[in-house]
Amino acid sequence: MYRLSPRFWLPTLFLPLAAQAENSTYQADPLVVTGSRYQASGWQLPFSVNRIDAEQATLGKPGVNLSEALGSVPGLVVQNRQNYAQDLQISSRGFGARSAFGIRGIKLLADGVPLSNPDGQGQAATFDLDSLERIEVLRGPFASVYGSNSGGVIQLFSRDGEGAPKVALDTSQATYGTSRTRVSAEGGNDRAGFIINRSHFETDGYRDHSGAILDKTFAKLTLYPDDLSKLSLSFSELDQNGTQDPQGLSWDQVQADRRSAAPSALQFDTRKTVDHRQFALNYERSFAAGTWQSTVYSGTRRVIQYQSIPVAAQTPASQSGGVIDFERRFHGIGNRWIHSFDLGSSLLTVTTGLDYDYSRDDRQGYENFIGTTLGVKGNLRRDERNEVTSLSPYVQAAWQLGKLDLQAGLRHSQVEFDVDDRFLSNGDDSGSVTYRELTPTLGASYALLPDLNIYASWGKGLETPTLNELSYSGPDNSFGFELKPATSEQIEIGLKARLAQATSLQLALFQIDTDDELVVASASGGRSRFQNAAQTRRRGLELALESRLSDTLRANLAYTEIDATYSKDFTSNGRLIEEGNHLPGIPARTLYGELAWQPVEGFSTAVEGLYRSKLYVEDSNTAKTAPSHALFNWQARFEQKAGALTFNQVLRIDNLLDREYIGSVIVGDGNGRYYEPGPERAWYVGAGVQYQFD
Repeated sequence: MYRLSPRFWLPTLFLPLAAQAENSTYQADPLVVTGSRYQASGWQLPFSVNRIDAEQATLGKPGVNLSEALGSVPGLVVQNRQNYAQDLQISSRGFGARSAFGIRGIKLLADGVPLSNPDGQGQAATFDLDSLERIEVLRGPFASVYGSNSGGVIQLFSRDGEGAPKVALDTSQATYGTSRTRVSAEGGNDRAGFIINRSHFETDGYRDHSGAILDKTFAKLTLYPDDLSKLSLSFSELDQNGTQDPQGLSWDQVQADRRSAAPSALQFDTRKTVDHRQFALNYERSFAAGTWQSTVYSGTRRVIQYQSIPVAAQTPASQSGGVIDFERRFHGIGNRWIHSFDLGSSLLTVTTGLDYDYSRDDRQGYENFIGTTLGVKGNLRRDERNEVTSLSPYVQAAWQLGKLDLQAGLRHSQVEFDVDDRFLSNGDDSGSVTYRELTPTLGASYALLPDLNIYASWGKGLETPTLNELSYSGPDNSFGFELKPATSEQIEIGLKARLAQATSLQLALFQIDTDDELVVASASGGRSRFQNAAQTRRRGLELALESRLSDTLRANLAYTEIDATYSKDFTSNGRLIEEGNHLPGIPARTLYGELAWQPVEGFSTAVEGLYRSKLYVEDSNTAKTAPSHALFNWQARFEQKAGALTFNQVLRIDNLLDREYIGSVIVGDGNGRYYEPGPERAWYVGAGVQYQFD
């Protein structure tokens, strides 16, 4: 039976708090906007939110994957598949753990623009870490203020160009034929700023058939028309051509050759090409009465993916082939008004807004063979237009009453799927379905001491099926219009404490009850079908500790414990899944620690450790679990200045002790190929130069 027993250690936290209650000089936490929509100290907000600044997220790191930046956030599990065709796997308190590709169930935002499709499926690869200013991560009930499919929120902010113009060039080499080159320019003044960044990344991959080439471009122009307004225009581009997909391995295959690709991946030359382009505009203006914020975006995404569906499995007329080919056009707008009312002894801040997001896929499916030649585009087997529309009005209120802060929100989420089937030789699969739900949130925090806040929050959430989950979940692989959305109720209590003048602690206890959880019903012939399970329950604890031990030494610690189980029996693929079985893909315990040392200007070094307990890989919990593992990474960074020039060098070693481990799992794979091995010891060296104009 799962138990959380803080009674033995929690009282000791209050001893240093009481000693410094009368005279605290602790510097306030950095401001965040995620969760509250207005700038506020994360210290006073009644929910779990963490801010990671660019220095912590990127210095001494390759700058390729978002996984590099998120290890210090409790509640998140970030699994790097070492498979650039399928992107990272990220879960937040269990939301998103079953995603077979990309990120689902977590709202991804970059400068206010969704990186998630309106159906909840998103990709982190489109964001440019080189231009990062900060990342804000929200977990818990208040994530639902961002609409459907928001089990958590990861919001990225790019920096504005400022200061004297400067140009930079960086290059790096790493194990497994990996290299990266970046060139950038930026600068600005009190009227305008700009930043331009271009990077090229390529790798042979740790495993066979896992090579990738990624080209990214990011450009941003920031204008200040007057003292009260700000306008930002941005463009981002991702070209990812012919990225190889090694697929998962069975446990026997892992033992025989952990660096191998699945035989079917080689047979069909599984690969993926992505061309993504996006424009965005952000406008903010302050008035005497409040602040107006508006975000408008538009873009295109073209994907061609060659899968390994066997030829025989494509014989039924209902099969849509083994090649996915679609072109997506998407756009959206988000408007909000933030108004503060000074009530004398209290302050009331009200935010009202409306988010509209739309995407349209012109999607075709083709056989992945011509005669006896495999891995080529063959006959047309699918031709349809898929539209997803999301419309969500919302209102939030924050009331500051001295030591007491109250927060409330209400959002109406409406997500509509519309399918126009134009390939009628196998029947008409056209139709539509609309999901609607009101999601309220409530929270309160109270300052027991100047250095101790306690809080509680509650909320309801909605998670719709994604377009991919709907596509084959009906009878005979038809569109699964009968799938229900998953609805959840979350409760969180916690504290935020300052244990000393340079140490902060966050502790959260949470419970999440979900009805109609979406799970894999079957996976065969390269297709996964989904169904609604009965009920699930997730209970857990999160602990984050950040401390500046001295002027030169800094430490971070993040611990998560979670018990995620099915709370009712259900049947999946002819098998009884019993109450009490563990949800796959969610580790019971994760631990992250980092110790960073900067003894002199121009030199810094850090070591980080990561522990993850075993992972169940399917609902019956009978298949071999992915074993627990602990990894250590080390890095050192050097910097020299010579007039207008700044030089830097980086040396990094990942998996310092050369452990063998499973980096991520493919939940519910019908062929038993659940496991994606992580790389052994790997080195990385980089160097760069920057020139700043007068």
